[in-house]
Amino acid sequence: MDRVGHSIERPAGKIRVDLVIPVLNEAHVLDQSVATVRAFLATQGDWIPRIVIVDNGSTDGTDAVGERLAGAHHDVLYLQLPERGRGRALRHAWTTSDADVMCYTDVDLSTELEALPKLVDAIAHKGYHAATGSRLMRDSHTTRSFKREFISRGYNLFVKAVLGTTFSDAQCGFKAVSRDAVQHIVPDVKDQSWFFDTELLALVEKRGFRVCDIPVRWTEDDDSRVKILRTAWDDIKGVVRVRYTLWRAAWRPSRATSTRQVV
Repeated sequence: MDRVGHSIERPAGKIRVDLVIPVLNEAHVLDQSVATVRAFLATQGDWIPRIVIVDNGSTDGTDAVGERLAGAHHDVLYLQLPERGRGRALRHAWTTSDADVMCYTDVDLSTELEALPKLVDAIAHKGYHAATGSRLMRDSHTTRSFKREFISRGYNLFVKAVLGTTFSDAQCGFKAVSRDAVQHIVPDVKDQSWFFDTELLALVEKRGFRVCDIPVRWTEDDDSRVKILRTAWDDIKGVVRVRYTLWRAAWRPSRATSTRQVV
């Protein structure tokens, strides 16, 4: 595992926020995305922000771009993993972080960055252990194809029916977690790929931690290389696995019953 970046001091009274950007063959967009994120984070005066680029398996020169960005900017860290998988990237970045709040966003920035402070506030100040962007709430604004809308809504209804969860959008690439959740939940998430998000939120709820749903503005990326139907099928198999695991383990919530709240 390669690691390029600088250490960041922690002034008293400010929270440390890591924003992870998992990447796979994104050399063509990484520069612009990081510039956009850095400009936005510079407006958040109550945070000590850091961008963590996690490259796992790229072969298009993403490594050179990531290393250059980390070398040029004190608030950018570049990590390189040999194996692919968004879940694997998030697990590694979060479990090795010393931040107070750990977030992630997809590199295409389909979700508006303006919603990021709400994610952080839910974790840092409102007692939630996970916060997730939702494209399916009444106040959300989504621009995407009918096929993706149909599959997304169907999948999330399936998750609720099988797992008995309350969060509205399991797979939006825009989430935040607390250090406590990373320590107690993330090591038990088995999936290394796209289902990581659903499994994480399900375990957070089932263990009595609190999840916050946040409506977002989301625009479909025309350059997305996600294989929608294959990913959906893998996710359905993951839901069945988690349901069986929950049934066998008979979870005993360690905290008050999970609640969902819009902020």
